Amino acid sequence: MVLSKRVLDLSKKYESYTAENLSQLIKTKSLSTKEEDVVRLIKDMMLDVGFDEVRIDGLGNVIGRIGNGKRIIAIDGHVDTVDMGNLDNWEFDPLGGEIKDGFVQGRGSVDQKGGVASFITAGRIIKEIGLSNDTTIYFTGSVIEEDCDGLCWKYLIEEENIRPECVIVTEPTNLNIYRGHRGRMEMAVTFHGVSSHGSAPERGKNAIYMASKAALEIEKLNENLYVDEFLGKGTITVTEIKSESPSLCAVSDYCRIHLDRRLTWTEDKELAVKQIEEIVKELNGTVEVLNFKETSFTGLQYGMEKYYPTWKLEEDHPVIQKGVGAFKELFDKEPKVDKWTFSTNGIAINGMHGIPVIGFGPGNEVLAHAPNEKVPVSDLSAASAFYALFAMSY
Repeated sequence: MVLSKRVLDLSKKYESYTAENLSQLIKTKSLSTKEEDVVRLIKDMMLDVGFDEVRIDGLGNVIGRIGNGKRIIAIDGHVDTVDMGNLDNWEFDPLGGEIKDGFVQGRGSVDQKGGVASFITAGRIIKEIGLSNDTTIYFTGSVIEEDCDGLCWKYLIEEENIRPECVIVTEPTNLNIYRGHRGRMEMAVTFHGVSSHGSAPERGKNAIYMASKAALEIEKLNENLYVDEFLGKGTITVTEIKSESPSLCAVSDYCRIHLDRRLTWTEDKELAVKQIEEIVKELNGTVEVLNFKETSFTGLQYGMEKYYPTWKLEEDHPVIQKGVGAFKELFDKEPKVDKWTFSTNGIAINGMHGIPVIGFGPGNEVLAHAPNEKVPVSDLSAASAFYALFAMSY
């Protein structure tokens, strides 16, 4: 029997198994830095399948391995989720993991425990058929992605020395193949004024006014940022403003604004910082690229700069074409090749370290971080087939 047919048949045979595993993952709450319970559950699932090796690294990522070949690839899915938000907006229990009407329901079903459940099944398929190519496959259930995308893979590459030839990122793609997304960065601009009594504001220098003038110029900058034909337009917006003064009857002598900058192709940190410095240089503003540092559930404190580089592969890149070929073999149709609107671990894998990334995941990204999140069971089995065939025929 043709390999693709065997893989597809097994993915359908194990469809309920995949859905039930996802249900258990959803029931196990796992906010960023608090993923220990779900990491240990995933470890047990991998061991039950018969992965050749399963371990938890120093940051808390769970790493399963099948094969011991010279060609190294990886399949990644982050295991942390955002919180539930207003429960009144949910039509079902976000931690219920209910399987109903062809969907698995709950927080993380799309973003992105569905990808993890699917790659566990892919591992089961690979173990059942047998891995005949000279490949090592790592399956990474990564942590802290929602708080700091890419941090987990920065650790895997730089501390664990795992450097695959390519990585499948299993964030939701609606079963399309994705080959890039915009980058992002977080900046703060601080303004220092001079306080005076509120009855005589002309004696002081109001830091809030400085920040407000800068914010209006930043709004204009947003309209004129570069547009890439594939990834779209760069953007920038003010997301927070904080100020201080000696009292509510005094002119503000301190103000700070937080900026969310989305970076399209050709835009980078140096460009983005320079653009803001030009705006605030006459306003006594100081621009700072922020840093993330947090303690994982293992007790390790780890961090990185909040600069998440843009990345994309060309459509004719061999890894993308390999994915297109696997898709056509399995489903007998052409895939849509597109991009994510949001940021993923690809910012570290490809954006920082140049390792090719291909995106393929179950579920629709419009449900990411939204109430009533749910994923089609059929998407889960299709994704497990894709991961297995890609890896086995790499």
